[in-house]
Order: sequence, then C-alpha cells, then structure tokens
Amino acid sequence: MNARVLVAEDDTKQAEVIRRYLEREGHTALLVHDGRAALDEVRRHRPDLLVLDVMMPVVDGLDVCRILRRESDLPVLMLTARSTEEDLLLGLDLGADDYLTKPYSPRELMARIRTLLRRTRMAAAPNDPVLRVGALAVDPVRRVVEIEGRQVACTPGEFDVLATMAAEPERVFTRRQLLAGTRGDDRYITERTIDVHVLNLRKKIEPVPRQPVYLQTVFGVGYRLADGSRGR
Repeated sequence: MNARVLVAEDDTKQAEVIRRYLEREGHTALLVHDGRAALDEVRRHRPDLLVLDVMMPVVDGLDVCRILRRESDLPVLMLTARSTEEDLLLGLDLGADDYLTKPYSPRELMARIRTLLRRTRMAAAPNDPVLRVGALAVDPVRRVVEIEGRQVACTPGEFDVLATMAAEPERVFTRRQLLAGTRGDDRYITERTIDVHVLNLRKKIEPVPRQPVYLQTVFGVGYRLADGSRGR
C-alpha cells in the first residue's frame, strides 16, 4: 500500500524522522515546513495523505485544515503539542481525520498512517449496491454521498460513520460501536469523535441541522439513521 504522504512539520529534524519511517514502509514522503507551502504542495501534487503539525509559521495547521476542507477530502492526520479535549475536538471539527499529541512514538504514527490509508483505500466488493436511506445515497465503492441527488463532500471519518449506519438503517448504534466500525479498536480516540462527525454530517445532509430527520439522537444510547420521513 505505497502512498504519497505530505509531511507539514516546521521542526526539520522531526520531519526527517517521519520521512525515514515513511520511506522504510515504502511510501514517498514530501516535506514542507510552513502552512502556505503545505497548501501549495497539496494543490500541486495531490498526495494520498497529509501529516499536519498544528503549530506552523505563515499559516497554522488549523487554518490549513479549514482551507483544505473546502477543496478536497484529503485525509489529514494532525500533530500537536496541545493535549486538551477541546483542542482534539476543534481539530476534528475542522475536518481532521485523526489527531496525535506530542511527544509520540514514530511507530505509533506509522500505525495511525496505515489505518488512515487502509480506510480511505478500502473499497467494497464491486457488486455491493449503493446504500439508500430515503433521499440519502451512500456509495461504498466510489465513497460518494448524495442527498436528493446533490453530492456531499465528506471526510473519510464522516463517510465511514455514515456508511456504517446506512448499512443498517433504523438500527441504534452506540458511539463505541460506531468507533469500532470506523477505526477499529483505537484506544487513543474518544467517543466524542463520533459526536463531532455526526454534527458535521448534519450540517451537510439535514434540511435543518438543529432538527435532524436523518441522523437522529437516541438519548442515553447513541444514534440511528432514519429515512427522513419525519421531516416530510
């Protein structure tokens, strides 16, 4: 599973360590050291994944992530010395797919990268049908989401949550079950991650995000995906 990985890290020594580990696993590593260069490289070379440090000169990592989410669904793994839950949720809310706090082991970083690449490249079998729930269509082969015929841009994490629920509409999923269905047994990701993905998805597919008819909350349990008929 060789990939082109862009590493945006202003610490040149740390960036070189990441590059060596990536190349050891057969990937091609592109290194940049400020946020403006990261944006330019994404647009120029269209990498398979971006490893993005939050604290960078010129344009910081949060703004890079915010800008990229308007343009593409490139998987983003953020690196930061900030370790509070608020920082984690802010990064995810801006569209990051994973979040690793410093200091971290390069082996853990490589494991996170493998997981993201596997999730974004894994396609369902060719004969898998498009999953339809009311006016919502989720295509697991092309990884495309449409609502009433309008295509919706989703991050890999958002897509995995939605596809998991679309495979079993009306089933009530706990946050832990949705985590298991999207990231596997990852002890570093909290269940609040699912809440952020659901909030972002509601903004994209719901007629009125604050009154969801598709992604419904089941209080005290989790979420269900309904066919939207309640809002008709």
